[in-house]
Amino acid sequence: MSTKNKFIIGIIAVIVLIGGIIFLQQSDTSTKVLAGSFSTDITGLPEAKPSEMVELKNSDSYNLTASIVKKTIGNSVVKMLAYNGMIPGPMIKAEQGAEVTLNFTNNTDVDTTIHSHGVRLENKFDGVPDVTQKEVKPGESFTYKIKFPDEGMYWYHPHIREDYAQELGLYGNYLVTPSDPNYWSPVNREVALFVDDILIENGKIATFSKTSADRTLMGRFGNTMLVNGETDYALQAKAGEVIRFYITNSANTRVFNLSIPGAKMKLVGADGGKYERETWSEGVILSPSERVIVEVLFANTGSYKLEHKTPERTYTLGTINVANEKVAISFDKEFAVLRSNKDIQSEIDVFRSSFNKPVDKRLKLTIDMGMQMQGMMQNSTGSHNMNMMGNDQMMSNSEMVASGDPIEWEENNMAMNTMSNPEMMKWVIEDEDTGKKNMDIDWNFKVGDKAKIKITNDPKSMHPMQHPIHFHGQRFLVLSTNGKQNDNLVWKDTTLIQNGDTVEVLVEMTNPGEWVAHCHIAEHLEASMMFGFKVE
Repeated sequence: MSTKNKFIIGIIAVIVLIGGIIFLQQSDTSTKVLAGSFSTDITGLPEAKPSEMVELKNSDSYNLTASIVKKTIGNSVVKMLAYNGMIPGPMIKAEQGAEVTLNFTNNTDVDTTIHSHGVRLENKFDGVPDVTQKEVKPGESFTYKIKFPDEGMYWYHPHIREDYAQELGLYGNYLVTPSDPNYWSPVNREVALFVDDILIENGKIATFSKTSADRTLMGRFGNTMLVNGETDYALQAKAGEVIRFYITNSANTRVFNLSIPGAKMKLVGADGGKYERETWSEGVILSPSERVIVEVLFANTGSYKLEHKTPERTYTLGTINVANEKVAISFDKEFAVLRSNKDIQSEIDVFRSSFNKPVDKRLKLTIDMGMQMQGMMQNSTGSHNMNMMGNDQMMSNSEMVASGDPIEWEENNMAMNTMSNPEMMKWVIEDEDTGKKNMDIDWNFKVGDKAKIKITNDPKSMHPMQHPIHFHGQRFLVLSTNGKQNDNLVWKDTTLIQNGDTVEVLVEMTNPGEWVAHCHIAEHLEASMMFGFKVE
């Protein structure tokens, strides 16, 4: 068979595959559920409620139940999952140093656990199946003891089938108040926001297989944007009010670029508390599982938009409506001052002698394709060096890098992404010194170690894209990106490694146990992008 005929047959095969996908996406699923998929039926389900704050003192116990609910999203009423019937789940507020007990019950349709993201807690309560505990099956319970050594905003979510359970609403915040009452600048209010997206097709949540994740190439992009579970989020404020926003990205894969045009914004903190120095900011980029803390002054009456801006479009996520009434006490003068946080600088001083030491570990982020996926790529593009294609777009690796944007903001390769699953491809974290990959990596550290880790996101892989890398049980400092030193540090548990970037982090190993680190794109995690490490 000639090369020309092979190419034509390959194109025909891809057209048939794409046509099948479009048919499945457009088929009416209202009367039946695809074989092997989770049910989308909402008959008899209770309506989800908005999140409420729960304040817990040291030694308090709290009952937390995951269950199936229904929720109105736009013009659709869909099946969701909720903690204590709320989406987001209850915001648990506790003081720094407090230890609380969560009595958890699983009343959903999937095995689950609770992972307290970013909290340096006791290892056996970390919520990782087959590492720290067995899965909590439907109808079963598990007791978690959560101690909060660090101030800041953290969150809880499942660590089994995050692509399904977290997408459907299983997420909530921990707000840990500092032991120092002057830790933060004075503000009028504190507001917690979850930014998210969800994929709705024909009035229902797009189907999920019970056996494995789908869309493992790029992750499941939603077509509906959410703030605190709502499509029309609105906040009422008064003129002159200063609000501290704690923002968490709970999306499966979407990176958000957030701004509030017309309002002055100050970046004050991230995952694990304050930056060394406060800075003015026009906007913040937030990858899945990261948190950011900003203070915003609403000086004038009017309607302000919370926007997500990409090179392709601008989304309005919500509005802040500022009334004519002036706030009784304004903190605008305090807001006008950019604080230099000597306490954080002094805390980090202990680690500065390790900043320039040799790298201890080297990681590469890449992808392994199965023969089926490689064959589809070759047939669809005529070259192994071409990237995935969507219905109307082909882009080579070199073209993607040359485009100058190291973040995939949208699902531009829908056909290949929809077809991808863990059987066809694996996302890979590779130890460059040993060649070991994912859970074959067996790093060992001692309590007190300061591990300098170099992470390179391979731009020459078969599908280069960004990866938010999260370390369990420890905290770290981002020292540099592409050789440029970071001159304003903050404690992190997750950092975005953009396509082609090399990032150096210094991990403070303080918490003994068997831990994991992984990409926090939910579908990449399901496609094996995780490794383990031990601290003794």
